[in-house]
Amino acid sequence: MQKISLGFSTCPNDTFIFDAMVHHKIDTEDLDFEVILGDVEELNNKALNNVLDVTKISYHAYSKIANNYLLLDSGSALGYKNGPLLISKKKIYSDELHDVKIAIPGLNTTANLLLSIAFPEAKNKKEFLFSDIEDAILDNEVDAGLIIHENRFTYKKKDLKKIIDLGEYWEKETGLPIPLGGIAVNKKLEKDLQLKINRVLKRSVEYAFKNPKSAYPYIKQHAQEMEEDVIYKHIELYVNNFTVDLGTDGRKAIEILYDKAISLGVLPKMNKQIFLT
Repeated sequence: MQKISLGFSTCPNDTFIFDAMVHHKIDTEDLDFEVILGDVEELNNKALNNVLDVTKISYHAYSKIANNYLLLDSGSALGYKNGPLLISKKKIYSDELHDVKIAIPGLNTTANLLLSIAFPEAKNKKEFLFSDIEDAILDNEVDAGLIIHENRFTYKKKDLKKIIDLGEYWEKETGLPIPLGGIAVNKKLEKDLQLKINRVLKRSVEYAFKNPKSAYPYIKQHAQEMEEDVIYKHIELYVNNFTVDLGTDGRKAIEILYDKAISLGVLPKMNKQIFLT
C-alpha cells in the first residue's frame, strides 16, 4: 500500500467525511493514510510549510499555498447559513468595529478573510484557539470575537450577542454558498495519484452520507464534550452536496471570494490554476 500523509481537524464534519477512507471501510485503491490531526490554523501552518500530501485547508490559507497545492473537488465545506459569526458581550454596532479588539480563530482562516472583506477597517485583532474565543470575550480580554464550528450553537447559552453573521453578509453580496474550507493535494504527487485521492475521498463522503452512524465512534473520540444531537447538527451545517463535489457553483463561489479579496488588496494576485482537473 502507498502511504499518504493526510491532515484534517478533530471537528465532527472532518472526522465524519474522512472516517471511511482512513479506516478502510471503502476501496482506497491501495492507499493508506497517515493521519495528522490538528486545529484549522495548525493545519494551515503545516500546509504553508509544504509538509503534507493532502490536507484540510482554510480557503484563506490556500491563497498562500496555491503554488504548491491544488484544490480537490471533494471534501469541501461550503454552504448557506453556516458562516462565521461576530459576537460580543455587550451591544456593538458594525460601524464601531474599527475601535474594538476582536478575537479571531487564526490569521489564515477564511473567517478572518471574510471579516477583512466585510470590515477592512477592523484591524485590531488577536489570535485565539477557536474554542477559547467565547471565554476571551467573557473575561474581557477582547471586545468581540469571530466564532466558527460548534460555537455557533453555544454562544447564546453564555448570553453573548451576535453583531453580524458573515455567512448572511456573503450570501446577500453574491447569492452563492460561502466557501469555508477545502481539501488540497500537493502538486509534488503524480497527477494519477492526485486523481486517485480525489476519487477515494469522494467515495468516503458518499459512504458517510449513506451510513451516517458508522463514523460516530470516531467522531465521538475527538468530540468528547459534544452531545450526539449537537454533533449531527454540526455535520448537517458543514457537510452537504458541495462536500461530495464542488460543481460549478462551488468553484464559482471560491473564485469570487478570491477576486473580491484581491480587488480590496486583502490578498495578493495568485495562480489562476487552483483546481485539480
